[in-house]
Parts: sequence; structure tokens; C-alpha cells
Amino acid sequence: MPRYLDPKSDLVFKKVFGHHPRILKNFLNAILPLPKDCLIESLEYLSSENVPEIEGMKHTIVDVRCYDNHGRHFIVEMQLQWAGYFIKRMVFNTAATYVRQFSRGEKYESLSPVYGLALIDATFSDEEEWFHHYQLCDKKNTTLEDLQLVLIELPKFKPASIPEKRLAVLWLRFFREINEKTTQADESLLQEAAISEALKLVETSAYTHEELIAYDRNWDAISSEKTLMSDRYNKGLREGEAKGRAEGRAEGKFEMIRAMHAAKVPLDQIATFAQMNLQEIEALLK
Repeated sequence: MPRYLDPKSDLVFKKVFGHHPRILKNFLNAILPLPKDCLIESLEYLSSENVPEIEGMKHTIVDVRCYDNHGRHFIVEMQLQWAGYFIKRMVFNTAATYVRQFSRGEKYESLSPVYGLALIDATFSDEEEWFHHYQLCDKKNTTLEDLQLVLIELPKFKPASIPEKRLAVLWLRFFREINEKTTQADESLLQEAAISEALKLVETSAYTHEELIAYDRNWDAISSEKTLMSDRYNKGLREGEAKGRAEGRAEGKFEMIRAMHAAKVPLDQIATFAQMNLQEIEALLK
């Protein structure tokens, strides 16, 4: 019985989609919101040069230039995201990929559209919708197709959500259901040729001892990042609550001082009661 690794790991994701264009083409045709008459026929991998100088901003897993059945070409930048400032990071990376196409002396017409595709193993919105497609558009909904973002919240995905897109459902089930705890892949996944091939590539037997160590380290790093983000959030929450309590106490004290003054209590007595000096009381009551 095969043992599997989680395809959401950077190392496993790259092994499946970064070295097997046929599998990647099948996945992108199923997932991307392409025009109805558009199918990716071929693709080429792009080098990950020109990494942004801002530390932590480049989380791209795979960059590819795709060619469709109408001779059009566009770039897809794929990312795995977990939490934090990922939307700003994704906009940055996608825009950077768009800009990197342009060399001095070239015409702007040479720029290809860029899709940013992120699989997110977390929720970032309160909406029930799990598939988010963003485009540039004006108030009349006239769209510019040069930059598009596709965000998929995997925890919200339900197979019954899109019955008309069988292949998309199977690929998303692949990401949701396959991990170290999986003892047997569902038969419907095995029957799809590209996904069956991907399943072979996520079996532990396809990895060296060194790669398995790197796999564990990757998950440790992700856990550490999530813990750090959670600690920062909780710290901010505690500090905000403490500040709120302090401000509430101060406001209550000020209300008491104003009420005593309205009741004609002498200012020196108010100062003694509030444990403040006379100048502070006078300043408050101005």
C-alpha cells in the first residue's frame, strides 16, 4: 500500500508541477477561469530570476508561459500561501512578473497577460465562496485582462460546489484529501490519467532520504511561521484590550470630574478626590 506526502508542501508541489508540463497543463486548464473556447496547448517554464529585494516577498512556486489554441500566450505564476500579508505579496509578485517581461526599447504590445494563482490552505474571508477571481475593471465593468488573480481557499472547497467542472473538482480533491494520513487514494482520482500520475509523484517512494528530511523541515518552517503570526496577533489583541481598558478608565474618570464640577464641587476638592493637581483639573474643564 503506497504512502503519500502532502502535495501542498513546496517541495512536493514543485516535483509534481514544476517538472511535468503535461500534468501542469491538465491542472491549469481545469482550474483557471479561461474563456470557454480557450485551452492551453503547450507551456514553457520560466526562470525565477530577478527575485525582489524585499525579503519574504517572493513565494512563487512555479512560473510558466502558456500558449492556447488561438495562438495567444499568457503567464501563470503559481503560489502556495498560508497566512499573513499574502494578498499584498501576491499582487506584488504578479505585477513584478508582468513588469519583468519588458526590456528597454521594446513595445508595450509585447507584454503578455499574467494570471496569479494561489492555493491557500487557510481562510481569509467570511464569504462562503472559495474561488475568488479578481480583474482590473472600471465602474461599468469593462475589464482589463492583463493582470488577474485567482485565489482558492482549500478549506472551504466542497466537491458538490461545481458539479459541471468534474476535472477541477478532482484536482482540488487531490489537494484536500492527499496527505501523510492517506492510506488509499479514491478510485475517481486514480481513473484520471494526469491525477494518477501526480499521485505516483507524491508517494514517499519517489523521494530520496534527503528530500524527505527537507520535506519535514518545510512543514516545520510553516508551523513556525503560523505560530509566529498567531503570537503577533494575540499580542496585538492583548495590547489593544489593555489600551481599551485604560482609555475606558480614563474616560470614566473624566466624566466623574465633569459631573462633580457641574454639581458645584470646589475645584480643590475635585483635584484631591481625583488624585490630580489643580492645573490638570482646570485644563480638563476648559
